[in-house]
Amino acid sequence: QVQLAESGGGLVQAGGSLRISCVVSGLTFSTSVMGWFRQAPGKDREFVATISWVGTSTTYADSVKGRFTISRDNAKNTVYLQMNSLKPEDTAVYYCAAGGRSMTDYEGRYKEKYNYWGQGTQVTVSS
Repeated sequence: QVQLAESGGGLVQAGGSLRISCVVSGLTFSTSVMGWFRQAPGKDREFVATISWVGTSTTYADSVKGRFTISRDNAKNTVYLQMNSLKPEDTAVYYCAAGGRSMTDYEGRYKEKYNYWGQGTQVTVSS
């Protein structure tokens, strides 16, 4: 049974930082492309960042580029999202997702390309 479990969300003031994590079990994490998406109330789930299975290639949404960093630790089956300089518009439920190793950086932007999802963790940024 595949499980993705996010943690680390919470309430933070604008300008602050937060790191969220996603622990994966039940699949071969080291050959899975991993992504982070977010969904604000009343909005569609949107792409945030993706990282290749090797960990050498990352892609970011323009709205978070330069502020967020995605990384992975294949020994711990964990993917991270370091979020700095947070803004109120970053408030959302953040989801991690896993996809096959053949996914390209371009495809990684599209939630339909991922096979497995976590339950999400709430991030709230106060102004």
